[in-house]
Amino acid sequence: MINEEWTSKKFDNWNIISLVRRQAERYADKVFIKFEDGQQLTFSELNRKSDEFANSLSEFGITSGDRVFCLMKNSSEFLISMFGIMKASAVFVPINTELKGVFLQHQFNNCSPRLVIVDESLVSAFNGLEVLENPLSGVIVVGKEKLQNIPQALQAEKIFPFFDFIQPSFDCLVNTFLPSIHAICAIMYTSGTSGPSKGVLMPHGHFFSYAFGQVDGLKQTHDDIYYICMPLFHVNALNMQLLGSLLAGSSIFCVERFSASSWLRHCIESQATLTNTLGVMTEYVHNLPESNLDRTHSLRLVCAVPISKEWAENFQRRFGTKLYQAFGMTESGIVYWGDLGDDELVPGCAGYLRSDLYETVIANPDNDEVLEVGCVGELLIRPRHAGIFSTGYFEMPEKTLEAWRSLWFHTGDACFFDAKGRMHYFDRIKDCIRRRGENISAYEVEQALNSFDGIIETAAIGVKTTDSGGEEEILVFIVVSEEATFVYERLIEFCSEIMPRFAVPRFVKIVKMMPKTSSGKLSKSEFREKGLLVNPWDSRNVSNP
Repeated sequence: MINEEWTSKKFDNWNIISLVRRQAERYADKVFIKFEDGQQLTFSELNRKSDEFANSLSEFGITSGDRVFCLMKNSSEFLISMFGIMKASAVFVPINTELKGVFLQHQFNNCSPRLVIVDESLVSAFNGLEVLENPLSGVIVVGKEKLQNIPQALQAEKIFPFFDFIQPSFDCLVNTFLPSIHAICAIMYTSGTSGPSKGVLMPHGHFFSYAFGQVDGLKQTHDDIYYICMPLFHVNALNMQLLGSLLAGSSIFCVERFSASSWLRHCIESQATLTNTLGVMTEYVHNLPESNLDRTHSLRLVCAVPISKEWAENFQRRFGTKLYQAFGMTESGIVYWGDLGDDELVPGCAGYLRSDLYETVIANPDNDEVLEVGCVGELLIRPRHAGIFSTGYFEMPEKTLEAWRSLWFHTGDACFFDAKGRMHYFDRIKDCIRRRGENISAYEVEQALNSFDGIIETAAIGVKTTDSGGEEEILVFIVVSEEATFVYERLIEFCSEIMPRFAVPRFVKIVKMMPKTSSGKLSKSEFREKGLLVNPWDSRNVSNP
């Protein structure tokens, strides 16, 4: 539960440095986080070691506003670096560890860091990258081996092994820096689906807000154990799960990456009471064969987004735990939270607004006119207090203005409010298909098609045709296990049995693989650009093979 010193009526302490200091005093030698390789940090060790790192950064010449580019896997060094960077008044920039080539180059250039911290296993990601216009002052390499070949892009005045860089504890002064909630503490990049990724500027109050909502929404306490199976460069793992656990005084078991086959075992062995899943993770777990171990865990809650009516209820019955939904963005924090007292499970229902922190409306995406309850439109958000929301996109003023037009932040999400005041996520605006007078969620179409035998993955888009009367027809791209034996007509028959007529796809195109963003999200921009030019199978053309 949240201590009285952190409330939504008193924002002065809403900064990450106050949080780690206070919890180190309160929980001291209690283990805060344990990793699957055996590494662990107590609450007090995290505070002390990040003090050491902050002092070392200051001695090296890192000053307020300097950006530190961190390409690091889940580890103790990741956390020591993050808190140390913030204590040094610098800006923490965590980077997706899957990036390489032009994707990494864009974020490297946009951030223009003074210092890079990189795992030794990820150094090769910088191969072939161009050198920054402003040379790096230093590079810190996390690992046991001394690197012989450093990529040209990482050439710097000084290159250090991680623990050689840190000032010994007996020489370390206690860090006393205390930032304003308005001070920028991090830049976190969103994965762009229609353009380059954008660096979200995050003040301390904004960075902290996820933890506040998490602990209050999930009623998290110091008795909980959190299982983190997502990368810490992502706000879900870092800001919600990890910082929420820091605020609640909970312990964490953290793995390097999600594995559906290991998920249940990890939950059982760690005695986790809480965990989060994202995207297809929950569905992958659900699709595994049932086991007599399915109910031998301690989980009381799985915060899962999105969930689907095709499997959500069965997941709860099978594992004997509750699925919980919420809604937020890197730019906004978590704006909607479910009600733990509500036993009704409604897929896509993100719950109730944190009205003490945010205002929202549903608006016409074409003109920002506010729509009535029950109408699908774009969700617009703005904060009720300065310092708890992103201040924009780093070095991208045009994108900032585009997102913040009409004094509202435009989420790009198609949503609606119900009569109870709950928000229902419908789809991304670009994934909302208008057909035969109905708004159709591409996500729901994809979920239905994914249950057809032989389909591995699906992407649905709306396309204009000469005979669609200004609306759209549905074109689905599918990855199949056996293209040679795939029968299109059987797919349409299947869809007709389980979907309303207006949602049954007209066009189908088999592809080898789906285009993805750097964070693994489906990217439909390529499909939208080509549309019907891909020459798809048309269910209205009886001459189709």
